Amino acid sequence: MKKLLLIPALLAGSLALADGHKYEISPLIGYNISEGNLGMKDDGYFIGGLEGQYNLENSNWSPELSAFYTKGANYKNGGDANILRVAGNGVYTFDMESSIKPFVKAGLGYEAIKRRNYSNQNGVFVDAGAGAKVSLTDMISLKLEAIYMAKGNSNNAGNADSNLMTLAGLTFAFGGEKPKPAPVAAPVVVDGDDDHDGILNSVDQCIYTPANTPVDANGCALDDDKDGVSNNLDQCPQTEFGKEVDAKGCQIQLDDDHDGVLNAADLCPTTPVGDKVNSDGCTKIVNLHVNFARDSYKIVADSMADINAYASFLKKHTNYSAYIVGYTDSRGSAAYNKKLSKNRATAVVNELIAEGVSAQQLSSLGMGEANPIADNATREGRALNRRIEAELIKH
Repeated sequence: MKKLLLIPALLAGSLALADGHKYEISPLIGYNISEGNLGMKDDGYFIGGLEGQYNLENSNWSPELSAFYTKGANYKNGGDANILRVAGNGVYTFDMESSIKPFVKAGLGYEAIKRRNYSNQNGVFVDAGAGAKVSLTDMISLKLEAIYMAKGNSNNAGNADSNLMTLAGLTFAFGGEKPKPAPVAAPVVVDGDDDHDGILNSVDQCIYTPANTPVDANGCALDDDKDGVSNNLDQCPQTEFGKEVDAKGCQIQLDDDHDGVLNAADLCPTTPVGDKVNSDGCTKIVNLHVNFARDSYKIVADSMADINAYASFLKKHTNYSAYIVGYTDSRGSAAYNKKLSKNRATAVVNELIAEGVSAQQLSSLGMGEANPIADNATREGRALNRRIEAELIKH
C-alpha cells in the first residue's frame, strides 16, 4: 500500500522537472492595450510574438530574448501601422514543487513603427511582466503572461507611449536538463516502543521515559500538580500551581532578606542584611534617623519618613510595643545631655501617638551621652552618636 502511495508523488516530481531543460521557445499570440492618447482604434490591436529563454544551472534567473509584431494596427483617424518590438529581459522563476511555475520579468527593448499617417515615434522602452507556465508534458507547457511597456515620444509632446500586452501560447523545452536531485522515497519506519511505556515511538513525545514511570497519552511522565516533577518522584503531589519546588516536588522555602526567618513567617521581609532580628524577622533595635534643631527637641520635618513607617508597623502589629531611647554626643554636661535626650525621645513618642499608635505601646528613656557607637572626637562620630533608637518588644 505504501509503495502505491509513492506513485502520485513520483508523477508530481516528473511534472516539476518540466522546467529543467536548458532552452525554451515560446510562440505567443495576444492583445495589445494601448495608451488612449495614441489614437489607436479600439485602443488596442492583436499581436504575435516569439520568446526564447536560456535556463542557467543552479539559478532561478534566466536571460530571455523576445520579438513581437503587429501588421496593420488601425488608427482612429484612418491609416494603419506595422509595429515591431524586440526586447531583452531577465526572468525569475519561482521554485515551487508544483506543475504551475509562476515567474516575473523585467528589461529593455526597442519599438520600430512603420506608420502611414500618425506621428508615434520609434524608441527605447522599459518593460516588466508576470505570468505562469503550466506543465502539460515533460517538454510542453501552457504559458500565460502580461507585459507592461513604457516609452516616451520626445518629438510629440504629450503622447507618452505605454502598452499592456496580454499573451498566451505554448512553451517548448529542449536541451540537456539542469541537474536536479532524484526523488528519494521516505524511509520505511518500523514502529516500536523503545522506552516500554506502552506508547509507540511514532506517537511518543518523550521517548526516553524511565522504566515503570506512569505516562500520559503522549508518552510523557504524569505530573498532576504541574510542578515539573513527575508523580512517581513527587513527595508533595499537591503543590500549589506556580510555586517554586525542589527536586522532590516540594515548595522551596525562601528567605529573601537572609535573616534566618522564612518569607512565609517574616513580618519584615526586607530587613537590612546583618541586622539582629526577632522571631518575626524584624530588627530588634532600629535607628529611626531622626534629626532635631540644634540644642532642641524640635523634630526636623524631613525626619518624619522613618517615624511614619514605624508608626504603620506598630498600628498593624499591636502585639508589639516599642521602647524609644534618645542619645546625644559628649559635648555639654552629662546632666544636660541626659535631659535633652529624654525630651527628644518623648518628642518621637508624641509623634508616633499623633500618627495613631496607642500610647500603651510606647515608652521612652533618655540615655544622654552613654553607649556611643562612634568616636566623639570627630564631627562624623558625634553625628552618629546623636540618635533615636527604637527597640521592639513582643508581648
